[in-house]
Amino acid sequence: MHRRARMGLGYLPQEPSVFRKLTVRDNILAFLEETPLSPGERRERADGILREMRIGHVADTMGYALSGGERRRVEIARALVLSPGFLLLDEPFAGIDPISVADLQQVILGLKERGIGVIMTDHNVRDTLKVCDRAYIISEGAILLAGKPGEIAASDRVREIYLGDGFSL
Repeated sequence: MHRRARMGLGYLPQEPSVFRKLTVRDNILAFLEETPLSPGERRERADGILREMRIGHVADTMGYALSGGERRRVEIARALVLSPGFLLLDEPFAGIDPISVADLQQVILGLKERGIGVIMTDHNVRDTLKVCDRAYIISEGAILLAGKPGEIAASDRVREIYLGDGFSL
């Protein structure tokens, strides 16, 4: 984790990674332990990311009590608190409700606006194509098609092999 952070990479794993027996604030502070910041500066940075990610209302909630969408926001907050240049998202839309998906899409678009590179993999093609500039459809270990979301959605070959005839953005 620390080596990845030193390289400017943040990572959101597919599997839940929130420390269940820590509060949300302590989950974020744990990621700041190896930084040269003072305890006060760590607290200030943690509080800032809690506000930015709109999870301040659950700051004192234990990890095990979070909803799927809250958990995802905490996981992203932990990655962002180390100021990465790139964020790798593995199946970010897995296991969360439609409202949380829409909310997370806005978070991802906000990351792009801040100049943070976002690389993600997700089987939820429709939701993923709504937030990406470029996509790669992989089939049987090879790139089937690379292009802009509209190009992916319009491809007869991609529809035949992966999306199905009824797919629309």
